[in-house]
Amino acid sequence: MESSDLVLTERDGHVLTITINKPQKRNAIDRELADLLDAAFNELDDDDELWCGILTGAGPAFSAGSDLNAAGDYYTERGGEYGVIRRERRTPLIAAVEGFALGGGLEIALACDLIVAGEDARFGLPEVRRGLIASCAGLFRGPHALPLNIAMELAITGEPITAERAAHFGLVNRVVDDGSALDEARAMAQVICQNGPLAVALSRDVVRRTAGFNDLEGWELTSAARDAVYASADREEGIAAFFERRTPNWTGR
Repeated sequence: MESSDLVLTERDGHVLTITINKPQKRNAIDRELADLLDAAFNELDDDDELWCGILTGAGPAFSAGSDLNAAGDYYTERGGEYGVIRRERRTPLIAAVEGFALGGGLEIALACDLIVAGEDARFGLPEVRRGLIASCAGLFRGPHALPLNIAMELAITGEPITAERAAHFGLVNRVVDDGSALDEARAMAQVICQNGPLAVALSRDVVRRTAGFNDLEGWELTSAARDAVYASADREEGIAAFFERRTPNWTGR
């Protein structure tokens, strides 16, 4: 597959649809894919004629998050991790989720403003199963989008939740038939684009600011936890066990 095919963009009037197109790796993100996503989001941010964006994944998964072979090399100058996690933007972004949104995949969805999901979609933070932590804002954006106990469940069990349960707790805006998430997201985008784009951008900004979306402390706490985990023997064991397809032998050190 040519690198230009790894991220597909499609313009429809004032809407830009961005598709992560690496289904053979469950849309896991490495350096190349992060740079291509960053470029697509730059287009969404910089073109005044684009009033809404949609992000989706090709194949059976929205995204499995980080490609472990990338060894953490997926940070972009403008968008942060995956080109989107730390991005300062004003254009509304809708996640159209089919299949799994796990680890960084869920954190990408949390970076969006609205989420539409197919019935069989699953959302989870499985990092602890590998002796890691969710380091791309999931540990502090999760409690913004979910009740504390549910966010805690995701963070410390590693078990995913269903689209129905995610919608019940407010993470997902709409649950639709499998295969229909992108169509529903496009319909939502058209509704948004019927409104004044400046009013939409400013309304989005006010909602996020008044809801307590101050990420600075969250990033500081996550960075400290990540440093501790990365220096641990459990991290090495968790990753080795993942690649060797075996149960990890944890030591708690």
